[in-house]
Amino acid sequence: MIVKNEEAVLKRCLSSVRGIADEIVIADTGSTDNTKEIAKSFTDRVYDYVWTDDFAAARNFSFSKATGDYVMWLDADDVIEGKNVRLFKELKKQLERRAPDVAMCRYDIGFDESGTPAFSYYRERILKRAAGFLWQGFVHECIQPHGEILYSEAAVSHRKIAEGNPRRNLELYQKAIFNAPLNTAREKYYYGRELYYNRLYREAVCILEDALADPALWRLDAAEACNVISECYIYLREYDKALSAAFRSFSYALPRAETLCAVGNAFQLKKNYAFAIYWYEQALSAPPAEGGFVRPEYADFVPCLELSVCHYHLGDLQTAKIYHDKAKSLRPQHPSVVRNERYFS
Repeated sequence: MIVKNEEAVLKRCLSSVRGIADEIVIADTGSTDNTKEIAKSFTDRVYDYVWTDDFAAARNFSFSKATGDYVMWLDADDVIEGKNVRLFKELKKQLERRAPDVAMCRYDIGFDESGTPAFSYYRERILKRAAGFLWQGFVHECIQPHGEILYSEAAVSHRKIAEGNPRRNLELYQKAIFNAPLNTAREKYYYGRELYYNRLYREAVCILEDALADPALWRLDAAEACNVISECYIYLREYDKALSAAFRSFSYALPRAETLCAVGNAFQLKKNYAFAIYWYEQALSAPPAEGGFVRPEYADFVPCLELSVCHYHLGDLQTAKIYHDKAKSLRPQHPSVVRNERYFS
């Protein structure tokens, strides 16, 4: 782990890996609170690391201190919950039997109002130390998996209790760009996402288009880049451009429920409710997402919610009520469901 000023969450994280981790290695990058004291109550493997604006370098330092056959990484606001404690213990036994190079595990980073994962993807969670894997990327760092890869249903939950600096990653990118241009398609892609998160939509479109021009961009990242461009144009109220960007994603990957909903949303904002209905219905029948970021709500809840709205605008209150009830059965406490209930009660 690499940590800095994580006293609010570190104990929760480390407590959750008791009985799973054989050793705990922590690199502290300059804490001024009680983070190091909390860490030392769990392990004597706490190291100081001078921060260099490079997450990959910090993670590589922490990996260099590990001694086990396999190395697992966590962030301080991660936690292993419920059945996943058992699943990770079972995964350790699989590692002994199969000796893979990489174990890919689900990373749940967003949750709905009931605590159900709403945004997940697979990460290279556990790596064979002898394989010499290295982190790459000063922001949005990753390890390129290779060799024998094992997929596991064991999941890590990323549960923040407070929002950090939303501009942190953007500022790191801008500082790096001041010294040298971004070199890789992946760096440009994630820089574009950071611009989008910070509502710099025109700039995001420009950078994401630059990333898409690079054939080295992973096709699922390319499809997602198109989706982010589409979202940018939605916020800019340029709905035809939003549609074009969403349709462009189909050239990189099979249509995902999120993209089909994005097309429906653009038509809905254009008040073309009949077309919107068609695309939301396609989202309901879309096959499961193939890798990359997964947002399950776009395969059921979101299209049902919006189909209710579209049919309502077309005056078909009976069908609107049917889809409202479906949305309500999925997420009864969602604010939009609660608000819409008064129209149908």
